[in-house]
Amino acid sequence: MVNRLDFTFSDTVAGRVTAVEPLARRFTLATIDGRRFEVSTAGGPSAELLRNLDEPYVDAGGHLDAMLVPGRFLFVRGVFYPGGERARFDAKHLLFTGRGPEDHRFEESSWWVDQLRGLARFYRRAQFGDGPVDYRDYRTEIRLGGEKTASHVQETDTISRLVYGMATAYLLTGEEDFLDVAERGTEYLREHMRFVDAEEDVVYWYHGLSVNGDLEKNLFTSEFSDDYDALPMYEQIYALAGPVQTYRVTGDPRIKADADATLRLFDRFYLDREQGGYFSHIDPILLTPDHPSLGPNQARKNWNSVGDHAPAYLINLYLATGEKAYADMLEYTFDTVVEHFPDEGSPFVQERFHRDWSHDTTHGWQQNRAVVGHNLKIAWNLMRMHALRPKHRYQDLADRIGRTMPAVGSDRQRGGWYDVVERINPDAAGRHDFVWHDRKAWWQQEQAILAYLVLFAGLGREEFRAEARSAQAFYNAWFLDHDEGAVYFNVLADGLPYLLGTERLKGSHSMSMYHASELCYLAAVYGNLLVAGRAMDFWFKPDPAVVPDRLLRVSPDLLPPGAVRIDRVLVDGEPYEDYDEAELTVRLPETSGRITVQVRLAPALVQEEIR
Repeated sequence: MVNRLDFTFSDTVAGRVTAVEPLARRFTLATIDGRRFEVSTAGGPSAELLRNLDEPYVDAGGHLDAMLVPGRFLFVRGVFYPGGERARFDAKHLLFTGRGPEDHRFEESSWWVDQLRGLARFYRRAQFGDGPVDYRDYRTEIRLGGEKTASHVQETDTISRLVYGMATAYLLTGEEDFLDVAERGTEYLREHMRFVDAEEDVVYWYHGLSVNGDLEKNLFTSEFSDDYDALPMYEQIYALAGPVQTYRVTGDPRIKADADATLRLFDRFYLDREQGGYFSHIDPILLTPDHPSLGPNQARKNWNSVGDHAPAYLINLYLATGEKAYADMLEYTFDTVVEHFPDEGSPFVQERFHRDWSHDTTHGWQQNRAVVGHNLKIAWNLMRMHALRPKHRYQDLADRIGRTMPAVGSDRQRGGWYDVVERINPDAAGRHDFVWHDRKAWWQQEQAILAYLVLFAGLGREEFRAEARSAQAFYNAWFLDHDEGAVYFNVLADGLPYLLGTERLKGSHSMSMYHASELCYLAAVYGNLLVAGRAMDFWFKPDPAVVPDRLLRVSPDLLPPGAVRIDRVLVDGEPYEDYDEAELTVRLPETSGRITVQVRLAPALVQEEIR
C-alpha cells in the first residue's frame, strides 16, 4: 500500500524561475535537474538579498514583481500542503543571489576577500580578544558565539589550521594583525608542539598540549578516538599547514627546515617502499606501521595519508620554493591516487586500503561508505596537479568525478552536498542511502565549490559552471552566521543550521579556520583570475636577506602555465620594477629587514586559451 502525502512539512527549493503569473501570485521554479515546482506568493513571504559576513540585511520584499522574472535563480523556503494531484507549496521566505537575473553576489571581485576578513576577525577576537596575541590563551573548543569552553587541551592541528587561516587572510588583505597572529602561532607550534629527533634527523609534532595553569603536559600520541595512542599521519600533515602558509608570506627558513625534517619523517617511517603509498598510522614506540598495538589501523593506508599532503602543505611548499623534490612528491602521490583509488564497482572512489592495496571495507565507522567531499577533493587536486605536470589520466579522472558526483552526492532540490553515503547498492532511482543523516558539512561544500570552479576553468563544460554556482549559492545562503560570525559546522538538508553537540561549536577537533579560509582564498583566485578575468592583489612580508637568491615566488596556486602574469609590484608602498611577469617571481632588493611586497596579478590568457 502506498501512502499519499497527507501531512504538511516545510522545505527549501532552489532553482530558476521558468514562468510567472503575477495576477495569480505564483511562479514556477525549476531545480538544477529539471523538476518543476509551482510556488505561491499569495501569503506575502519575506524576501532578502544574499549578503556576506558583516553585511546588513537587505529587504527585497517590496520588489518581488520586479525580481521574479524568468531565468532568475533563488532559494524558496516554504510549506507544502497536501491536496489533490499535487501538493501546494506556499513560499514563506525568498532569498535572491543577486540584484539582476544573471547576477550572483558571490561572483563579485571582493566577495571572498571580504568574507575571509570577517572570518579572521571572528577567530582573532574569539581566541585572543582585542589585546595582544598570547597562544597560552588558545583553546581548541570555541562556542557558537566565540566563547571558550572549559577544555584546556590545545591540539596542534587546530592551532596550525588557525595559523593557516590568518596567513591566508594576510595574503589577500595585507592586514598586519592577521600576520602577527600567524607568526606568533607558528612560533608557539615550534616551541611547544615540535619534537626534534636529532638522532633520526626528523621532526615529530605532538598531538597537543594539556594546559593547567602554569603546568603544561605534552600529548605525544593522538587523543582522538579513531587514532587513539597512535601517531596518525594526517596529524603530522596538518601540523605543517599553518607554518608552511606562513612561510609563503615570510620566507622564514626555519619553517622550511621544519617541513623538510617532517618530510624525512614521512619518508623514513610512513612510506611503503615495497607496494607504494603512505601508511596511515605508526606506533609511538617502534615507529612501525605493523605493530599489533595499532589494532584496526595496523598496516593501513587511506586518502588522508596518501592524498592530503597536497592541499594541506605540499602544494604551498612547492609554490614558495619551486623545488623539484616537492613536485616529484606531488606527482608520486597523485600517480598513487589515480592508480588505486578509482573503483569500477561504484561511482565513488575507494578511500581505505590494506598494505597490498586491497580494499578495506570493514574499517571503523567508514565500512564500505563514501565521504562525498573526498571524491570532490580528489577532482579539485587532480586538476591542480595537471597544471603542474600534465597527464591525461589526471584530467580524465577529475572529469569523470566531476560528471558523476552531482547525481549521487548532491541535493538536486535544495542545493548543497551531502556527507557520508553508502558506496554501493543504490535504490531504483540511483540514490545512495545516507549513512547517518542528510545534513551538509561546511568543508564538503568547500570541496564542491573549488572542484567545479577549477573544472570549469580547465575544461569549459557549462554543467561545471552551473555546479560551481549552485554550490557557492547554497554555502553563502545558509552557512554564514550573520548573528555570531564565522560559518556553521553543519546545516540540515533545507539549509537551517544544525546546532547540537560538537557541531554547535565554531572550534573543535574537526573545525578551526582552515577549510573556510582555504575556500575564500582559492574561490577568489579561481573566480577572479581564471573565470572572470579580473586582477587581484596579494601581500608578502619577507626579509630579502634570508630568501634564497632574493627570489620571491608569488604564484597564488598551481594554475595553467601562462594563465597569469604580474601586472604591478609595490615594495613598502613604492613602485618596484625588478620582477619577471611571466615566471611570477620578484627579485627582492638588496637589503635586510622585513619589507612589504604588494603584487597585482592579472590574467594573461582568456579562458579559451587556458584550455
